[in-house]
This record gives sequence, C-alpha cells and structure tokens, in this order.
Amino acid sequence: MPKIRFHPLPTAEVQALRAGGPDAYGNAPERVRAEGAGNPCRHCLDFVPEGAEMLILAHRPFDALQPYAETGPIFLCADCAAWDSAGQGDSVPPILTRSPDFLLKGYTKDQRIRYGTGRVTPQAEVASYAADLLSRPEIAFVDIRSARNNCFQLRVTRG
Repeated sequence: MPKIRFHPLPTAEVQALRAGGPDAYGNAPERVRAEGAGNPCRHCLDFVPEGAEMLILAHRPFDALQPYAETGPIFLCADCAAWDSAGQGDSVPPILTRSPDFLLKGYTKDQRIRYGTGRVTPQAEVASYAADLLSRPEIAFVDIRSARNNCFQLRVTRG
C-alpha cells in the first residue's frame, strides 16, 4: 500500500477568499460566527471553534468546469494556519474524526470519477481505503466528502 497524504486547501487560495475573492459561483464568501463545533475548516483540517469568525462559500476542487466537477458549500476559519501534511506522518486530520463515515471517490489524472471507486467508508477505514484506491495506477487522487451532505472535505494523494 502506498503512503498517503491529506491535503488542505492551498493557502494562497484561502488567503484570496479571506480577502473577499470570489468563490466557485463568483460570490464573495459569507462571514459568520460559528454556532456549535461542527464546522470543518478545509484549511487547518480541524473544526472552527464555537463563536469564531468563519467563511461559508461554494467550492469546486477541480481545475475546470466539466461534468464531474462537483461544487458545494464549505467552511473556512477566518484565521488559521494550513494543516501541515508533511509534518503529520500518518495522522488523520481532525475533521475526519467526528463522523461515523465518509464518501470516498477515486479520480483519474484528467479529474474524472473512476466508476466503482465511490464508497461510503467507516471512519476507521478511511485511510486504508484511500491507500487501497491510490495503489491503483489509474487513480491520481481521492476526494473525501461528507457521507450525509456530499460536501467536499479534503483531497488525498500518494505520499
């Protein structure tokens, strides 16, 4: 099995959004205060602290518009540092610890879903299923999404 790496949204992209740059639909992100502790930040890959300022925006984690380029809502802390995937070893990011399961899908290098890879995966098996998918040469990356709302959580690549 290959080593895997969990990726936050790139800092440059997050900084642009924090400065009011457009989301996937061309809108400025909404700024609100987090109510509760269930808002997963796609930059620090942890949960936005209750009462902290956060952004809500539409995100499309693909390079271009195409039939498989899913878009959906995400949250970002208004101020946080990126998850350091290089410094975390095999650690699973905190945003993958509070749900019983997640939807994982493998994608080819041209960012197309590889049919047959999509699976709702129990939390304890997320890293192993991602590694299993990435052991297949045709899979370039794995996206992890909410199994309940289909919201993008993060991307996984070979480490």
